[in-house]
This record gives sequence, structure tokens and C-alpha cells, in this order.
Amino acid sequence: MHMEYEISGKVMQAVTLKLTSGETVVTQAGGMTWMTDNFRMETNMSGGLFGGLKRAFSGESMFLTRYTCAGYEGQIAFSAGFPGNIVPLHLQPGQQVVCQKGAFLCSEDTVKLDMHFRKKLAGGLFGGEGFILQTLTGPGLAFLEIDGEVIERNLEPGEVIKVDTGHVAIFEPSVSFDVEMVKGLSNWFFGGEYFFAVLRGPGRVWLQTMPVINLAQKIMPFIPDHSN
Repeated sequence: MHMEYEISGKVMQAVTLKLTSGETVVTQAGGMTWMTDNFRMETNMSGGLFGGLKRAFSGESMFLTRYTCAGYEGQIAFSAGFPGNIVPLHLQPGQQVVCQKGAFLCSEDTVKLDMHFRKKLAGGLFGGEGFILQTLTGPGLAFLEIDGEVIERNLEPGEVIKVDTGHVAIFEPSVSFDVEMVKGLSNWFFGGEYFFAVLRGPGRVWLQTMPVINLAQKIMPFIPDHSN
């Protein structure tokens, strides 16, 4: 039986979880929004120093906080840090998903969070967001933050889509993920595209419509420069 939850809001969403006595959820430090007064809170560097450093390198906090319900029933809420959507994933034992760095919001304590390196170092370094990713391994319920709206695709074996690297949010490990350079100097100088993420099925892919970095680039020209 899965933990009960409710996702509320449209632009800045929040998820409220209903826990029974002894159930635990995990989030990065500072991720909780509100809770009833029957939770026991414990913050530590799960996985030791190496585990904390890996999380920091993949865009998360070095410390994780565990919230355990100490009464018959309790509620606890977590809010997205950016306009977009919260995606719930019911992971079976051993089932994995790969996601963008910083996407993890919260999960049951049975879900394992780890860093995922792409095999091809050069493509990742030059392809921006395509290099450092995260993996979530079940069993358990996990919630991820998606920037903007969610576009979900189910790729058939051998089916390929090319995506701007910042728009790849989540994909199953059965999906082959690579980064390729856009061909043609005119495309570089005038087309505004430099790299594509190449996703090859089979497997599910979740794309996002408004990556944080794209929004920042749009806003930057309107921020006054007070350095002078």
C-alpha cells in the first residue's frame, strides 16, 4: 500500500503526505514547508562524507533530513522551489530513473538517491546539463521537481528524439542518452543551438518546458547593474 499524498497548486506546487506511525520521508536539508507536531526530525550526512559530497556535486544539499511520524497519523508538506510541476514516481524494488541535478524533492526512506555519471566525459562537459545527473532506485514513492510543464514520451525500441540538453528532466535507464554537437557554423552563430541531447528508446522520457537556466538568461538583461 502506497503512502497517501496530494499535490496542490498549479504554478508553484506543493505535495502533502499523510504518514502513519513509524513511516519516514526524506528530503534535502531545508526542504520541508509545514508539518503537524508529531514528527521526529533527524538531519545527518547520509552515506557519510563521500555520500554528502556526491549529493553536493549533483546539485543537492550535503545533508538529508528524515521526518518520522511519531503519532497515529501526521501530515507533512514539501514545496517546489521553482515554477513548474511535481512528478510522483512509484518505484518498484530495483527500479531506477535518471533525473537532472537538483530535481529530487522528497521520498520514502526506502528510495536510494545517488549520483549518475555519463560514460562519455567530453560530451557531458561540453553539453552542459547532460553530464552530472542523479539516480533514484526503488522501492518507494519519490517526488521530483520539473521546471515548467511536463511533456512525457514513451519511446519505442530504436526511436530517437533530439532535445535541447536543458529540457531533459527524467528518463528510464533503458533509454540511451548521448550529447552531440550541432553541425554547421551558421547554426552555431545564428541558430542559437550548440548541443543536442540524443535520446534513443526503449523507455519513458519526461521533458520540461522551462529550464531554470533558460529563464535566468531571459531575465538577466532586465536586472540593473549596480557594480559601477
